Amino acid sequence: MKLYSHPGSCSSAAEICLREADADFEHIKVDLRSDRKLPDGRSLDDINPKGYVPVLELDDGEIITENVAILQYIADQFPDAKLAAANGTLERTRIQEWLGYLNGEVHKGFGPLFYPGLPDAAKAMYREKLDQRLGYIEEQLSARDYLNGDQFSIADAYLFIILSWAPMVSYALSPFPNLLAYQARLSEREAIKQTLASMA
Repeated sequence: MKLYSHPGSCSSAAEICLREADADFEHIKVDLRSDRKLPDGRSLDDINPKGYVPVLELDDGEIITENVAILQYIADQFPDAKLAAANGTLERTRIQEWLGYLNGEVHKGFGPLFYPGLPDAAKAMYREKLDQRLGYIEEQLSARDYLNGDQFSIADAYLFIILSWAPMVSYALSPFPNLLAYQARLSEREAIKQTLASMA
């Protein structure tokens, strides 16, 4: 399979999970800031008309898009990696709940802060909302090592990448000591080290 990703974007969560699963995959970097050309001459839009990453291309040519769908597909294809509980279980539902929260609230909360032309008043509003969203996670991590308890999951890979955006938008994580400890813990995982190294 092939993973198309832009280093440091949410697509890096899928890379982390593929590495956690020791999957055989080809990593294709896509520079979203340039011509978006792929090594084979195609454009990113040729494989994903939505125009963004991640994209997972299966060996039979099937294309999967959307981060939360790809993360769950990886977990299901590599159950021995224990990146998510089995479908139909409450534990899996809890992971899906986290994925929904991360995607719809936390990821989207960071997004506007990347726009240089956004007025300061609007940025302050987004930062305040982000404080609330991360405050909830901070509280949840007070009694657990990972989002869903004591097992690293696809949701943790996603949150790790989102948290890595904080310095890029001058958003301080210092008010969230549990999040900082969590980030430090996860950064010691071999799959995360490899993914961070691949961004260079």
